[in-house]
Amino acid sequence: MNERNENADIALMTEIATLYYTEGETQEVIANRLGISRVKAGRLLKRAQAEGIVDVRVRQHPAVSAEIEQALRRRFGIKRALIALDHADSDVQRANVASLVADHLSRQLSEGAIVAVGMGRNVGAVADNVFEQGQRQCSFVCAIGGSVRAGEYMNPDHICRRLAIKFGGDSETLYAPALVQNLELRDAMYENPTIRQTLDRARRADLALIGIGDLSENSNMVRMGWFTPQETAEARLSGTVGDMMGYDFIDIYGRPSMTPMQGRVIGLTITDLARIPDVIAIAAENTKAAGILGALRTGVIDTLATSVTNAHTILRLDEATRVDGKLD
Repeated sequence: MNERNENADIALMTEIATLYYTEGETQEVIANRLGISRVKAGRLLKRAQAEGIVDVRVRQHPAVSAEIEQALRRRFGIKRALIALDHADSDVQRANVASLVADHLSRQLSEGAIVAVGMGRNVGAVADNVFEQGQRQCSFVCAIGGSVRAGEYMNPDHICRRLAIKFGGDSETLYAPALVQNLELRDAMYENPTIRQTLDRARRADLALIGIGDLSENSNMVRMGWFTPQETAEARLSGTVGDMMGYDFIDIYGRPSMTPMQGRVIGLTITDLARIPDVIAIAAENTKAAGILGALRTGVIDTLATSVTNAHTILRLDEATRVDGKLD
């Protein structure tokens, strides 16, 4: 197919999708209006969705979302819970959760706001699900260093740039590796003026976007080879259930884990995050319920974005790990 025919098809798909989804016309009416068969109209509608011209999102009924949100807010003292429908495809589920966060950002970001940005697939998906927002002159600042193994999609500097394009404003890179060999090297790098300047700006953020990690075989840290299989196995045995933004490993009660993996990542700490007015934690994967529960129990999270299954599992797991109504 030549370029002219391809452009004509794109224009026709866009027109059909607009008539069907925006104006509520039936496929039969659209076919008659455009002088094509109903079969062709249906085929072009499906193609429009496959090629990204149409983005169909099914949202949970507000009453159901409100009930789950209220339960999480009462239990953990958070401000908001953004709960997405479950989906068998992990990429679709991640996009569903990310779209709720993107909508939240669109409502909350004001002119000149500073956003501290973490790394990972869930945080990266937020940037992909933001519709163009115009110029708000926001600043998106890396809250953690970068990693070659993470690739462009998951690295915080690339995520910051994508968000800056969508919302307008600027992005700021943290010129440091995400992971170093030991605590001493990390502390020495914190003395670098360039690194200190960026982290100080991230600490003054109005919002933070962070991921919650786990220690499953599919976790970012395991896949990127940050830690050895022996280190992650020992961390699990010591009670580690997850991490917040790639560091600050925690147990299920939200306490720091006693693991040698601790203290090797350059970025904001839990103490830093606690000073940010709206810390938005994103975790779509259903393997992360224990990690999410531990993160919620730190008291740092203000807005949680996750799936229906995770939300129910977290509430049940919270009940199961309390003794006489109190944390063990």
